[in-house]
Amino acid sequence: MRKIAIYGKGGIGKSTTSSNLSAALSTLGYKVMQIGCDPKSDSVKNLMKGVRIPTVLDKLREKGNDPITLEDIVFEGFNGVLCVEAGGPTPGIGCAGRGIITAFEKLDELGAKKKYKPDVILYDVLGDVVCGGFAMPIRNGYARDVFIVTSGEMMALYAASNIVHAIDNFKDRGYARCSGLILNERKVENELELVSKVAGEINTEVVSIVPRDKSVQIAENQGMTVIEALPDSSQAKAYLALAKKVLELSIEDDDEDEEDEFS
Repeated sequence: MRKIAIYGKGGIGKSTTSSNLSAALSTLGYKVMQIGCDPKSDSVKNLMKGVRIPTVLDKLREKGNDPITLEDIVFEGFNGVLCVEAGGPTPGIGCAGRGIITAFEKLDELGAKKKYKPDVILYDVLGDVVCGGFAMPIRNGYARDVFIVTSGEMMALYAASNIVHAIDNFKDRGYARCSGLILNERKVENELELVSKVAGEINTEVVSIVPRDKSVQIAENQGMTVIEALPDSSQAKAYLALAKKVLELSIEDDDEDEEDEFS
């Protein structure tokens, strides 16, 4: 099993990248589970024909003292991708990071990994802040590889640097490692050179470039990923290339070594 976290600042195209990556991996024959770890809870909607699924926190609030099942919170999307949204607190009340922790604990309790046996678990995580909750995917053996979506914009690069520093804080415990930056182009002047320079400063590299292309908006207007809506497009080929690169760079763990996640 590969356990991969996709981090990046809000609005950088992290969820678009994650959902297209999941879709691409599924077309390569992998069973994928994507877990949205953003309070907006829109990570998987383009894998679900544009429909927002109930979140783990929604279901916990709805059920109250009644138990919930995996069928309440895990939904099958495009090409069999398993979709989960952690959800967020009631606006103005509670901690979004704590919501992620609660969702992970519930998936653990219900034995999600043993039931679905995914080849890849992909976490889509907001990276503007890396507090305890948002750092959860890089702690306790949840994710092994972190890829950071960025552009040449200052705040995106600042967030990428912060995420790398957060990962470094856990490196002595054998948790996740930074496996590279994904450049989601925004047509910033000298964008690749700028991002490559920052990558060198934080001891990583640009591992893939996703071009800025109108096909993304065309697909999302239909509630789909590019992989589903426009499979023969050059943009779909870019996401497939990203999927192959992620597979090349990520660690595949043996099931018997995975005791902490969704057991």
